Amino acid sequence: MCGRYTLFTPADELEARFDATFAEPPGPRYNCAPGQSLPVVRNDAPDTFRRLKWGLIPSWADDESAGNDRINARAETLSEKASFSEAYERRRCLVPADGFYEWVQEGETKRPYRVALDDDRPFAMAGLWERWEPSHAQTGLGDFGGGGAADTDPEAVESFAIVTTEPNDVVADLHHRMAVVLDPDEEETWLHGSTDEAAALLDPHPGDEWTAHPVSTRVNSPANDDPSLIEPAESDSI
Repeated sequence: MCGRYTLFTPADELEARFDATFAEPPGPRYNCAPGQSLPVVRNDAPDTFRRLKWGLIPSWADDESAGNDRINARAETLSEKASFSEAYERRRCLVPADGFYEWVQEGETKRPYRVALDDDRPFAMAGLWERWEPSHAQTGLGDFGGGGAADTDPEAVESFAIVTTEPNDVVADLHHRMAVVLDPDEEETWLHGSTDEAAALLDPHPGDEWTAHPVSTRVNSPANDDPSLIEPAESDSI
């Protein structure tokens, strides 16, 4: 799974990398967590970073808490699960990151590890997004295209989930799932391709460019968000 990640790459570098702009540049994040409002690039507005809540809330959900159990979407069942199938067809997004955390059970404790590309460059995780409004919880929303009064509804919540797949060689030692990481030349297809074209991208990213190292257990709390979280930690100090 992917339950925490980092995004500390400077905003101007992210804008250049994704060819998209921020309305308000974010500060560095070392502990992005579910329930938080985080930047994504959506298929309906690929030139702009939008802030969405992490934890996808289906349009038909009774309340926002439905997103608590939907931070990830399994690649193998995207077309089958009612929570994700429509978003998979119509509402895909890129979730920018420059690393993520996984936990390894060791005896009675869990040791956190940070996983990143060997040069810490940013990458895109495959995501799905959704729009939820209380007044439409039972009837569905119909067209989710941009514009219209619904975009300013103060009760509406836009949210996202990260798609996961089998792990590569590096992550396999830490967890049995990992985020789908897209190569730059795959991102346009993920955003705008057919479901068949998108399905071809849902494989593990090769492990030869990835590294992993243990970090402080301070990352366990989303309240902690500072550069020290990504520093390597000795096994007896975490």
